[in-house]
Amino acid sequence: MTPTTASFASPGNAARPHLGVLSAAASGLDRFIIEQGGDLDRVFGHAGIDPEQLAHPTLSLALPNYCRVLEVAARQTGCDTFGLRYGEQFMPQALGLLGYVGLCSPTLETALINFAEAFPYHQHSTLIELVDEGECYRFDYQVRHGSIVERRQDAELTMGMALNLVRHALGPGWHPREVGFEHSRRGDVERHRQVFGAPVHFDRACNWLLIPKADIADLPMPGSDPVLLMLIKDAIRQLGGAASDGRLMPMVERAIIERLPEGEPSLEAVALAVDMGVGTLQRRLRDQGCCFTQLVERVRQRLAQRLLREGVTSVTELAGLLGYSETSAFSRAFRRWHNLSPRQWRALEAGRQA
Repeated sequence: MTPTTASFASPGNAARPHLGVLSAAASGLDRFIIEQGGDLDRVFGHAGIDPEQLAHPTLSLALPNYCRVLEVAARQTGCDTFGLRYGEQFMPQALGLLGYVGLCSPTLETALINFAEAFPYHQHSTLIELVDEGECYRFDYQVRHGSIVERRQDAELTMGMALNLVRHALGPGWHPREVGFEHSRRGDVERHRQVFGAPVHFDRACNWLLIPKADIADLPMPGSDPVLLMLIKDAIRQLGGAASDGRLMPMVERAIIERLPEGEPSLEAVALAVDMGVGTLQRRLRDQGCCFTQLVERVRQRLAQRLLREGVTSVTELAGLLGYSETSAFSRAFRRWHNLSPRQWRALEAGRQA
């Protein structure tokens, strides 16, 4: 089987593009903070979250604020394992569309694949991937938002969510083979071992669960519903894509233009600039009929035409502005576009405008 690779709207404006994490990810957070002895107003105030948003699971929370509220809650309640405990009781149904895309899948293996494929619609600037490692699948998760430094509570919460999706089919006694976290160990980790029932590792490249294939192969999901699954997938695509697709291309093109003078723009740098994960950006571009390298080429061609038409930049200077290390490389690309050299094209355009 092929592995899957996988900021805020106000309650009054649900049509704004979703660029963060859906509020369903904070389902029951207010209640859980109170249960842990926390001051709800203080926690939400420090994190910059409007509690009204949590009542609308398809509204968007800024990802930095979402990660911050978990860290603030951990400090304010004095519960160092706040994210872990919150994730321990977080059932898939509470995740809304993302949870049900797994629950309605035909098998547990398909549920994990569908969950990973749908996750970029649910949360941006995040790596989510189901990696085939032979005897096991490795379920990878990592927030990749440049401004988020503290994300331990979010990582432990999300691993708990993934654990509960598997246990929905296999029962509460199931445990992964191993668990890994990117953050460092802090104090006693006995609670982690109790929750996961497996060896827990820290200081890893990302957060992951190691899931034996033998445990999940051909195992039916208890609530499998093919019709509902189709409807949920369609709703997720509309929710995550339709509102923002119209703005996507201008955002990406602007990010490419800003980076061209530094050389060949990288997919990773542009994805970070538009607040998306690399896999999400690649998929969004594919949905619009192009890939990243094609888009860079198109932006370069359009810029070259405009600057040559204006006649204020030499061909050598223009090559540098477009991110080419050598003028000859730019000239070859331009001849491929127009079957003319840059100087010939400029002269032809000047004649047309005369």
